[in-house]
Amino acid sequence: MKDFILTEFDHIKGIGSASGLLYYQNVLFIISDNSTFLYQYVLDKKLVLKFPLVENPQENIPKKNKLDLEALTHFGNQIFIFGSGSTKQRNIMFSLNLENDTLQENDLSVLYEFLRKLAKLKDDELNIEGAICVNKTMLLFQRGNGKSNKNGIFIIPDNASLSKHFVAIQLPKIKNVEVTFTDAILVDNFIYFLATAEDTVSTYEDGEVLGSLVGKMKSDTFEIIETQLISNTQKFEGITVYENNDTEIHFLLCEDNDTEILESKIYKLTLKK
Repeated sequence: MKDFILTEFDHIKGIGSASGLLYYQNVLFIISDNSTFLYQYVLDKKLVLKFPLVENPQENIPKKNKLDLEALTHFGNQIFIFGSGSTKQRNIMFSLNLENDTLQENDLSVLYEFLRKLAKLKDDELNIEGAICVNKTMLLFQRGNGKSNKNGIFIIPDNASLSKHFVAIQLPKIKNVEVTFTDAILVDNFIYFLATAEDTVSTYEDGEVLGSLVGKMKSDTFEIIETQLISNTQKFEGITVYENNDTEIHFLLCEDNDTEILESKIYKLTLKK
């Protein structure tokens, strides 16, 4: 993974604090952790469309009130958007049917409380930052930037008769600070993930960004195969596949700049297979 190329791909005005993205049919679906819109950026037209997720959608919502939408994934024609769960108002999941624009809102408070107990997390330590839907099983990636520093993956089968699991994952360090999951995606039966080192022990307050890396792990055992530092200063929070061929994978990344400025830079990351 030492052979990587990271370049700026696009500069989008009208979207701030990007926290997740999905490339689908020449459209970038983007979520922001302080907004209640699902943004659709049409690449060839450089056009931003806003899909409201709630009755009175807002941008630049104050931190104490925001839904903190952090994880974005899809299965078939459905898009799923998860709140982080780091406070009580952040327990919402939205699902959007791309064929008929049917939107559903689900309160995940009961599930998130169960996940806290499953991973032995304190009330303020649950922090869902990535999601992957594999067949009928959802993988939710816990960002371990609370005091317990517990990174891991929640395995949630759709079948209620099957038990839920939490797999703790130990990640590398940057400047003596363990990196924490910020997103993940499944490609060719491998999980590629983003992780960032941030000088904080809070799931609520931001800290100094110490760098970001990309990693690759086995999808069946979650064994980490390799990691690569890709920035010493940036906080990458979203990853999606842009192009996948026999020799290379081209990902698009979004960066959370932790400001109220409604601008987002999208980066292209190219990895050799």
